[in-house]
Amino acid sequence: MAQPDNKTKIKDEVKRFYGDMVAPPEGAGCCGGLPPTGIKADPAHYSDRRLADLPKGLTLTSFGCGNPVDYMEVKPGETVLDLGCGTGLDLFLAAKKVGSNGRVIGIDMTPAMIARARANIAAAGATNIEVRQGEMEHLPVDDGSVDWVMSNCVINLSPDKGRVFAEIFRVLRPGGRMLVSDIVTIGGLSEAVRSDMRLWAGCIAGALDEGEFIDQAVSAGLTEVRIVDRFLYDRPQLTAFISDCCSCGTKSESTAPPLESLAGKIASAKIFARKPEK
Repeated sequence: MAQPDNKTKIKDEVKRFYGDMVAPPEGAGCCGGLPPTGIKADPAHYSDRRLADLPKGLTLTSFGCGNPVDYMEVKPGETVLDLGCGTGLDLFLAAKKVGSNGRVIGIDMTPAMIARARANIAAAGATNIEVRQGEMEHLPVDDGSVDWVMSNCVINLSPDKGRVFAEIFRVLRPGGRMLVSDIVTIGGLSEAVRSDMRLWAGCIAGALDEGEFIDQAVSAGLTEVRIVDRFLYDRPQLTAFISDCCSCGTKSESTAPPLESLAGKIASAKIFARKPEK
């Protein structure tokens, strides 16, 4: 994994990469053309019914690896926190579940994402969603104030995942739950992959082995930690992921082996956990 002196470098690369992804022209997605294919920005995770009444172009600037909201048993009136909310796709889906008496809070460290999310919220006239700029290792959220924490392909981007899980534990109310969609590995990855900045921004290099993901969540105090769904990427899907579109805008040279060689080692997983009642 990344050494401590690489943490700032990783964060800066991730912030720059995703800022470029939502830069003008409006709705460009990636490289000024179609949205990325493969692991990220895959609308197949969401039904047409789910996306029907969302702000125009929102799916073109969504870079997740799943749909965590469909796996969450959110009740009206609850508070949901989204780590790395991006331009707001999952915020809107969660807002439908919490209703007018509930609340959805999005956190993102990238100014361009925050600006786009706020524009989407204003365009939709949503009154139960707010976004705050901040890092998931230092959440601008009160202790014990949320019922659910979700994220979509974001925890893998952190160079300090232990701190992320500690923050999730801190902000959850007793009995509160976490449901995240994230990239995990099945077995170890090479040091060449782990140290590649392009693959950090691309959600591969920083991914935890699924067993380590569970262990870190448990170490933070979370219980009932389990994988509730898993999708293992095959060779064509990984090839699509490393296409020119998905690596656009990066200033980093990639020295890692082709991602095709990682087929069967990279998965999108939905992971559930709970904060104990006492």
